[in-house]
Amino acid sequence: MRPAIDRRSLQHFDWVLLGLVTAVVGIGLANLYSAASPGTESGMPSEFRRQLLALGVGVGGLLVALVLDYRRLERMAVPVYVATLLLVASTLVFAPITRGNRSWLIYGPLSLQPAELAKVGLILAMARYFHHNPPSEIRRVRDLWMPALIAAGPVGLIVLQRDMGVAVLTLLIATTYLLFVRIPTRAWVAMGAAGVLAFAGLWRFVFKDYQRERLLDFVDPSRDPLASGYQAIQSRIAVGSGGLLGQGYLEGPQTQLQFLPTQHSDFAFSVLAEEWGFLGSLVLLGLYFTILIWGLVVANNSKDKFGAMLAVGVVGMLFWPAAINVAMVLGLAPVIGVPLPLVSYGGSQMLANLIALGLLMNVSMRRYIF
Repeated sequence: MRPAIDRRSLQHFDWVLLGLVTAVVGIGLANLYSAASPGTESGMPSEFRRQLLALGVGVGGLLVALVLDYRRLERMAVPVYVATLLLVASTLVFAPITRGNRSWLIYGPLSLQPAELAKVGLILAMARYFHHNPPSEIRRVRDLWMPALIAAGPVGLIVLQRDMGVAVLTLLIATTYLLFVRIPTRAWVAMGAAGVLAFAGLWRFVFKDYQRERLLDFVDPSRDPLASGYQAIQSRIAVGSGGLLGQGYLEGPQTQLQFLPTQHSDFAFSVLAEEWGFLGSLVLLGLYFTILIWGLVVANNSKDKFGAMLAVGVVGMLFWPAAINVAMVLGLAPVIGVPLPLVSYGGSQMLANLIALGLLMNVSMRRYIF
């Protein structure tokens, strides 16, 4: 019986990608310790301990995703996709209402956000479809009905959870593949107009009051500086006070005095910018950029279309939340509760991202074996 990882695969293991991911995770852990320390009387912050546990589980998920030959995963793509949909759907029945939505399955001290795992199922299903239907051969909008249906599954269920931020993010991950289709510009203009009308309908009939408030605060955070606009304003203050070199580790006043709400999760980048300044922020963004470019190189070098499309999906899964989170922190996007991948506190996002990166390493180290 042939081993799951043979000698040729190990010879081509992507140590560079592993090093980049390890660096980002290390920065995230150090940043989380600082963000969670205020209010902790002694010892290790509880959020930091839970993140270490999630990291351990995530590394296990990465290894599983790495060991299985990704070409065999194509046959498993649909079952995995359906399983993640069922997991998300179960929240509508079993999940308690938390902050206005039903996103979390909670069992004692353990909790899971199935929508994060649904992103992995989504990119597997999308990669399988575009393997058999190359994007370069798609020239009409109506030819995208199947990818649209694949994306509608998780997005629709997440909307039913009332978690609009994650729903938008999941939809954006699916749209990553549109960069490779050859649909005329006029068709995209028509779709954009339809999107504007759809947004108007959502605003009028679907969005809750607090969701409308977040969008209005994006346009003008000063309209309610002590309530709905408070997070955006404090985040800008923290980022601006970091200057070039930062206030120093564990020395950021906005962080240590807890002026930043959710500073260990959604606003983790604000903590880093305050303590390490522009240069420290540039290092982290440089690492992200290198991982994304490296992922596109892996896609380009893949010997089969499924591996290439899988790598593209992983890049989209990392790019969109990172871009939205940083824009959100800088006041360039509405506050919609999107964590910074591998840096923000959160076990479910850590697990899902490490599984996705395991798939990317899988494609990379088997690029010479066909």
